[in-house]
Amino acid sequence: MNLFFEESGDFKVGAVLGQQGEAFQVETPSGKRTKVRARDVLLQFDAPSPTELMEKASALSGEVDISFLWEVAGGEEFGVTELGTEYFGHPPRPEEAAGLLLALAGSPIYFHKKGKGRYRAAPPETLQAALAGLEKKKQQAQIQAAQTEELASGRLPAAMASMVSQLVFKPDKNSIEYKAMEAACAQLQTTPARLMLSVGALPSPRALHDQRFLFEHFPKGTGFPALGLPAMPQLPQADVRAFSIDDVTTTEIDDAFSVRVLDDGKVRVGIHIAAPGLGIARDDAFDVVARSRMSTVYMPGDKITMLPDELVAAFTLAEGGVRPALSLYATLDVSNWSVVATETIAESVPIAANLRHNDLDAIVTEDNLATGAGDYPHKQEIALLWQWAKVLEQARMAKRESFGLRPEQNNRVDFNFYVENEVVTITRRKRGAPLDKIVAELMIFANSRWGGLMHEHGVPGIYRTQGGGGWASRMQVRMLTHAAPHQGLGVDQYAWSTSPLRRYTDLVNQWQILACVRHGVTAPLVAPFKPKDADLFAIVSAFDSAYSAYAEFQSTMERYWCLRWLDQQSVRHADAVLLKDEIIRLTQIPLVISIPGVRHPRGTQLKIELISWDEVDLSVQARVLEVITAATDLDEAIELEEADIIDETEMAAEQTSPTDTPEENTTNETNATPKAES
Repeated sequence: MNLFFEESGDFKVGAVLGQQGEAFQVETPSGKRTKVRARDVLLQFDAPSPTELMEKASALSGEVDISFLWEVAGGEEFGVTELGTEYFGHPPRPEEAAGLLLALAGSPIYFHKKGKGRYRAAPPETLQAALAGLEKKKQQAQIQAAQTEELASGRLPAAMASMVSQLVFKPDKNSIEYKAMEAACAQLQTTPARLMLSVGALPSPRALHDQRFLFEHFPKGTGFPALGLPAMPQLPQADVRAFSIDDVTTTEIDDAFSVRVLDDGKVRVGIHIAAPGLGIARDDAFDVVARSRMSTVYMPGDKITMLPDELVAAFTLAEGGVRPALSLYATLDVSNWSVVATETIAESVPIAANLRHNDLDAIVTEDNLATGAGDYPHKQEIALLWQWAKVLEQARMAKRESFGLRPEQNNRVDFNFYVENEVVTITRRKRGAPLDKIVAELMIFANSRWGGLMHEHGVPGIYRTQGGGGWASRMQVRMLTHAAPHQGLGVDQYAWSTSPLRRYTDLVNQWQILACVRHGVTAPLVAPFKPKDADLFAIVSAFDSAYSAYAEFQSTMERYWCLRWLDQQSVRHADAVLLKDEIIRLTQIPLVISIPGVRHPRGTQLKIELISWDEVDLSVQARVLEVITAATDLDEAIELEEADIIDETEMAAEQTSPTDTPEENTTNETNATPKAES
């Protein structure tokens, strides 16, 4: 005896070897022996053989007219024997019954299974809907195949033109377009990004990196709604001639300085900060825009501003204008450059000049400042500011050392990126140049003093803190809403307040400082953010997240432009320095790469060959040609050691800002930093 049975959804045949109760021992045509329960048996037959029955049943099932069979079946439940008698005109033979069962099981939209060997014809409306669905899938398959063919032949299907970013960065994997792209990628052995570049959907790797960032962080575009301008405040005009010091590309000029020698010989230094907080109010339309962005986004050759251009133009400290400003005046005793008194005033400040690093760095050197050589604007004021900046730095270093940290190292090199017509220029700039130090020290002074002002008045603010606890926490820079030391900078408190045109935290702090200036001891009652305001904590969290993402994008684009520079300069050999095992940095540009197997002391100078690089995944293949010399400079060794520690701790600390380090580069705290403004 032979059986036709169902097992795990498949129809099988076999010869019966024995039976125990409700179970059969069966041998299939392949020689496999299996146990079959009686309830799974559909047919018992003696002839033909199992193999022959399966062959005939399969052939017959392919010949069955399913539409006719559906009409014959009627609307009632039926067994295969009943339907077979109606269809064949006689009780079905084993191979005919098996063939019908295969046909019924293979047509689920026509027949619904109701039990062992029993079915029911689908209702007409259900069948029509299912057939329409099949036709739709057939048409979609044809469209998908056509799109795949277009992509594989190097053309972008018209249907994909408006959804390239969606397909590459966050696809709907059930869509026809994605399936077509996936099939084309499999056929061409490539990735979606590279495929879209090859068919011209993305014009360049730069566009790929830009669109990936914009898709995630600016899905509605980078434009601003039409907001107009806020009412400009009526303020007393300061009797000063202020000047700013920035990179040539800076347009959001947040800070300027003035110097006045008083009759008693003391010097009154003014630190003037652009004051959009006098025109923007918490929760107004301008605030909503600024808070949605949290910061200006910088990348070589471009930026996405936090505030609309017309609003920036109204408050930026542009040369020749008179602008609202929050001014911190420090009266100094020049005999020892101590601070005799400070005063904070909201006022209008005349801006006499916008000085640029690119024009003055080569002239305003330490040697020239010491000898009085050179001719440049605001020479006397800069000389006085330089004397005070050195004293401020010395005081910070003493404080820093009291926290158990090494002095800051000023021997590092920063890099400026300039992009014009897709051609990049990368210039080196050593940290600690006089103009850098002047801006950095005065900004740190203002941020620390204004942080102390908020603390003294019991007004919460957004502070940058570092230190305390174990080594890892000492390296980590955190954001808090109360005052705490920033050991890396060597100050008792530090509140970002000097860049309100480009950082939302600074705008928030400016509102709080203005409340202290205007209302004194009652400031906690009227400040925009009250003590323990939950919204202030939300701002801290949102800013930290956005700022980290923007910094990561800036680093990505700087790496991209480094690779473009290699290509444009046709560089194949370069000097490099070993940062740690396998990690090296080129000396001419800020490109860090990995060369497996390189084991030398940190600081070792190397000559390398750049074999290839990829502007899509930003990878570089290189090999060491020659070991030039090991590092002998103590400062460089310290720098590399601390950079090593920073890398390790920042990977472990989620809240660490990417621009902060244990010896925090002071120029990174101002809008004078080339990284932030280039």
